Amino acid sequence: MFKFVSMRLLQSIVVMLVVGLIAFGLFRFVGDPINNMVGQDTTLAEREALTESLGLNDPFLVQYGRFITKAVQGDFGMSYRLRQPVSGLIAERFPATLELSLISAFLALALGVPMGIYTALKPKSLFTRGFMTLSLMGVSLPTFLIGILLILFFGVTLRWLPTFGRGEVVDLGWWTTGFLTASGLKSLILPAITLAIFQMTLIVRLVRAEMLEVLRTDYIKFAHARGLSPRLINFSIALRNTLVPVITIIGLQVGSIIAFAIITESVFQWPGMGLLFIQAVSEVDIPVMAAYLLLIAFVFVVINLIVDILYFVVDPRLRVQS
Repeated sequence: MFKFVSMRLLQSIVVMLVVGLIAFGLFRFVGDPINNMVGQDTTLAEREALTESLGLNDPFLVQYGRFITKAVQGDFGMSYRLRQPVSGLIAERFPATLELSLISAFLALALGVPMGIYTALKPKSLFTRGFMTLSLMGVSLPTFLIGILLILFFGVTLRWLPTFGRGEVVDLGWWTTGFLTASGLKSLILPAITLAIFQMTLIVRLVRAEMLEVLRTDYIKFAHARGLSPRLINFSIALRNTLVPVITIIGLQVGSIIAFAIITESVFQWPGMGLLFIQAVSEVDIPVMAAYLLLIAFVFVVINLIVDILYFVVDPRLRVQS
């Protein structure tokens, strides 16, 4: 187990270094950040002095090494657009994105996994056919369109729920949360559902396909021939073997909820990291963009590490091989 985790940690470090190199190298040469920081009356000498103070004249490897060293310490530099520390901006926006992502992931898993199991066990029922049709629509419709339709129906027509913003939040010092206020909870409903629908439909179809595949195997037929109860076969034998490949995909889907919250945050003007990233792209705010990509890569690396450990626990073949 220790060897397995150590190898995964080493691979994770290499991945983070490569992602950092790609992110920094990509955005280092996109646009001219000096143009976004100075006015039209700025002289050439002042522009050169600002470029020198930011270290933009240094060689690429020197800038990359300085960026990685500071990033490990939680220092991502100053935002070109807002003239504020990037770490402070991310810390300010991170609670909103994390709360939205956690609620969306919970909805996607809490509804997707049981419905995938049900539709696999009862493939010919009328409810299964109706739900699979709805899931196909959920996969086909783009996220921004789902958000707009929810806003139109529940926000504009019925006026039940707010259509933008995070609502009233409570400041807990190092964390701000909307879970403790009525307006915060109401503001969370529509964006959380919008973000969860696409992931939920994917999880339903994935769990259903894997469950059907397992139910067709010979050892399941042998378990029926031995006279084991259907409940034991379905939820102890079949479900356990279904989860082995599903865990990996579900882990990636949970990570993508955080990464692809950009669209949902833009539609609902949710004050999270996704909206911050969109604004940074429009203003060529390189430190914010590079920090965001590194943070998302770190989230995926951590989730993949957890998934690998769960895979090791669920699949006994890995324990035998190690």
